[in-house]
Amino acid sequence: MQTNLADFIKGTSDGDEAEAILRACVHCGFCTATCPTYQLLGDELDGPRGRIYLIKQVLEGAPVTASTQLHLDRCLTCRNCESTCPSGVKYGRLADIGRKVVEQRVPRALPDRIKRYVLKETLPRQWLFNPALRIGQALRPLLAKPLQDKLPPRRAATVWPVREHQRTMLVLDGCVQPGLAPNINAATARVLDTLGVQLLAAPRAGCCGALRFHLNDQDAALDDMRRNIDAWWPYVERAEAIVMTASGCGVTVKEYGHLLAHDAAYAEKAARISAMTRDLSEIMPEFEAELARRVQARREGVGIGAAAGAVAWHPPCTLQHGQQIRGKVEGLLRAIGVEVRLCRDAHLCCGSAGTYSILQPELSLQLRDRKLEALADTGAQRIVSANIGCLGHLQSGTETPVEHWIELVDRTLHG
Repeated sequence: MQTNLADFIKGTSDGDEAEAILRACVHCGFCTATCPTYQLLGDELDGPRGRIYLIKQVLEGAPVTASTQLHLDRCLTCRNCESTCPSGVKYGRLADIGRKVVEQRVPRALPDRIKRYVLKETLPRQWLFNPALRIGQALRPLLAKPLQDKLPPRRAATVWPVREHQRTMLVLDGCVQPGLAPNINAATARVLDTLGVQLLAAPRAGCCGALRFHLNDQDAALDDMRRNIDAWWPYVERAEAIVMTASGCGVTVKEYGHLLAHDAAYAEKAARISAMTRDLSEIMPEFEAELARRVQARREGVGIGAAAGAVAWHPPCTLQHGQQIRGKVEGLLRAIGVEVRLCRDAHLCCGSAGTYSILQPELSLQLRDRKLEALADTGAQRIVSANIGCLGHLQSGTETPVEHWIELVDRTLHG
């Protein structure tokens, strides 16, 4: 694709990156076939190829309109198109750059500005989000159904092991996960403790930065990233990895090195943090044989057979497309005797996509209901996934239990 960037961005780091991405695109349209929003809306401008054209026009100095903003807002940033693209176009990064420019050029309506401000200032801060969540949960029966769906019943925090081990790993608490599902990281700590690894959470580490970044407050997002780096840095020499139990956080932390490459004070540290970061599904295969042995020994000890019932595995977009990790969770669960089923169109987004389910509720619910129908058709009695947003979004539309896969492993291992 030929480009002629406007002076306002030409020669900048964003401009150079965007130009390289644009020139890699060969207009083939393979991406369109796997784009969830194109499948729903049938509009070329609501598919990756159309959005690439829109961003190209914006960066070349064409007038920017509210229509341009709408088509970019409708993008889930699921990055399914990146998995499909034969040319390796890094659409996700191009979308971030394009949205940033459009946000600066097109004023949003006041209600939209207020909604986005509340999301980016409340959700990343546990000290604001958790009390608000508790109030909402207490008033849940009085709320309208859409609000009830966003508020899962309160879950008690579970036991975190305190034994010390020679092997140590860090885990990111994140922003909303400790309030919505406090058992996920505790279950991870219990499983790893059984396998001889101590899991630590750095006290000052919080939101990974993805939430603000994708709401186009990229400067504040970079500050979130710097804060996490500072929080983790005293543990870097001791810990062998930084474990991510939310794949949405994982894909972002793995990009710290790229996003802070032009920050002289943090570039080197950010690169090291990214290099240490592993999704939990990348950590666990090392322990697969030991885990299977322990699960089998427990079953024989208490006189039970194989795991009861099949589970449906929903691979989050941030895992299968953002991090390009596939097959690891399914392999681990099958190794400990769990029957795992994949639904049709498993590559498609469930519609959660961070704050997308709040900002684009109509499209989000259509995608959720399509996904739940496909998952139900597997006949599984339980759904497992790997990202807090997917878990809550899917559970809001079904009575079938939805949980993180490590919670299933923990229960299988410990009862």
